[in-house]
Amino acid sequence: MDAHQAWAASPADSRAIAFAGTWREYLPIAASNVLLTIVTLGIYRFWAAARQRRYLWSRTRVIDDTLEWSGSGKEMFVGFLIVSALLLPFFLFVQFAFPALMARGLNEAAGGLFFLFYVALIYLGGVARFRALRYRLSRTWWRGIRGGSNEPGWNYGGEFLGRNALSAMTMFIMFPWAATRLWNSRWNEMSFGDLRFRSALDAEGLKGRWAMLYLVPLGLMLLAGAVAFVAIGGAERTATDARIGIFGMVAILFLLIYLAVPLLTLNWYAAFYRKAAAATSLGDLDVGFDATTWDWFKLFAGNLALAVVTLGLGLSYWGYRNWAFMIRHAHLYGEINVSELAQSTTVAPGEAEGFADAFEIGAI
Repeated sequence: MDAHQAWAASPADSRAIAFAGTWREYLPIAASNVLLTIVTLGIYRFWAAARQRRYLWSRTRVIDDTLEWSGSGKEMFVGFLIVSALLLPFFLFVQFAFPALMARGLNEAAGGLFFLFYVALIYLGGVARFRALRYRLSRTWWRGIRGGSNEPGWNYGGEFLGRNALSAMTMFIMFPWAATRLWNSRWNEMSFGDLRFRSALDAEGLKGRWAMLYLVPLGLMLLAGAVAFVAIGGAERTATDARIGIFGMVAILFLLIYLAVPLLTLNWYAAFYRKAAAATSLGDLDVGFDATTWDWFKLFAGNLALAVVTLGLGLSYWGYRNWAFMIRHAHLYGEINVSELAQSTTVAPGEAEGFADAFEIGAI
């Protein structure tokens, strides 16, 4: 394609983003990353993440060129050390001050300290999520252009805390509204080159799926109670009837905890990401994502099976599988004049994603 021509695609022809990696090609990277991480007692994991991203980005084509990852393991390691040093005194204070207050009978003070500690963790978790996305965009290059944001994420941390607190106070009934608003707040502060991301996600179409997370478990619990009452209740019931009733109640609760709730949660998030992608744009480029609940289930079931069969060594393939899944279900359509795309003027953070590493969370 001529670099001076605009690129355009309709929703019917939106495969402008594709992943060309293979598991065989990735195997040497995964194997050496595992070995070196074990040998270095986990320290190499930062360099392992950088190697993984360089490979995944280099095999991802967007329109007419591949992505490039410019981050390094060293900057991620240094970022983690800085954040750990900042958080360590705080953790040590709470670890020693909390039991000391309890031992002296100052339960209210201990409870208040624990509450403040928990609030601070939620706030910093929000900051970590924002800064991880900002950092990864700033290290992602395409045609010599990178992304980023000038916002440091402190305001987002406050919003993250407030919206999650509102969700908790309403027994998480308000969670769909909180999740959609936080998605908008995060992406509306990001850019790539001189183009701004825009998101106008709302909770319409998601509320019904979220309500099922309340109604189905309630129905299953009522069913378990009814089974137990019918089988156990009454003087004429035998010990065998009681055992059958207890077994039936346990089986239903097992179904509730390990099957119904996870699948309903997966169903909600599948719809959330489809709707979130459709509500997000970059300049005149629109985004699509078509992964269904079944697609997500196969991904997670495959990841779990891989880890079990390989006795944990397959965990090194999760990043590869997750990235390939996201790219292969993503779509781009709209138009962009690649010759007029200018370099980003946002600050490129130098501290990597230390907060995200400290809190073990992802960017998206």
